[in-house]
Amino acid sequence: MQSTNSILMIRPVSFRMNEQTAVNNYFQEDIDLKNATINLRAQEEFDAMVSLLRENGVTVIVVDDTLQPDTPDAIFPNNWISFHEDGTVGLYPMFAENRRKERRDDIFDILEQKGFRIDTVVDYTSAEVEGIFLEATGSIVLDRIDRKAYCALSDRAHEDLFIEFCEDFEYFPVIFTANQSVGGKRMPIYHTNVMMCLADDFSIICLDAIDDKKERRNVIDHLKKSGKEILSISEAQMHHFAGNMLQVLGFGDKKYMVMSSAAYQSLTKQQVEHIQSYCGIIHSSLKTIETCGGGSARCMMAEIFLPKA
Repeated sequence: MQSTNSILMIRPVSFRMNEQTAVNNYFQEDIDLKNATINLRAQEEFDAMVSLLRENGVTVIVVDDTLQPDTPDAIFPNNWISFHEDGTVGLYPMFAENRRKERRDDIFDILEQKGFRIDTVVDYTSAEVEGIFLEATGSIVLDRIDRKAYCALSDRAHEDLFIEFCEDFEYFPVIFTANQSVGGKRMPIYHTNVMMCLADDFSIICLDAIDDKKERRNVIDHLKKSGKEILSISEAQMHHFAGNMLQVLGFGDKKYMVMSSAAYQSLTKQQVEHIQSYCGIIHSSLKTIETCGGGSARCMMAEIFLPKA
């Protein structure tokens, strides 16, 4: 299945702009507010999103972050862990040193207590010593049906480790470079999942971010061969996180595309209708989280595909 109705989310306790990630996450912006106020607003946005998901039948497992160690980006768990249908869990090497502290063994116990089965852990974190990173489903967008993995290379997505992941998890690698305009220069986009997402039958992608024509054509060809209709978004829409969406399942396995309100409001009427022809839409305001964290709705959700015990 491409989508699940079980999601892990981490409620923040010390959310703020992370100076260690801002060096190559050009979506982050500073806010002239005290950190305590920023965290309070992030908690309010987080709680509202969780409530909305649950109202639509999505199973959300909420785990509170801890004050120690200091983990300002813990709200984005999909960057350090992934859960797979065969009972395998992946652990991934993180670019920012303070993000490596987000990894928590108690998550395994919590999920097992909820009835999920964990059989194997594939741990890539030792690559951090060599300065090699691959930030889970931030760096990798998975077509779970057609077994393809899309990856935009960057400081947080190393090609060799991505190939190793594909070999281990039996995915076909689709590799490219995605850029955004920053101060008049084209700079790599830090995570693949801010410029594209995959649903059962369609893909939302910022094709303009793929500057190399051959790479762009290759991505388009793979999406079409997998039967994905392509909904192209502009770079301006991408900067409103219109690429950072996730399809989930609600009551009766009804499909929903989850996004922020900023992403939703950036879409044209035709784009909204196009998405709604495939699935419902859930959107929630994530203004503080997006501005300070440089990530949006998809980054906040770690999909749980683990089998039940």
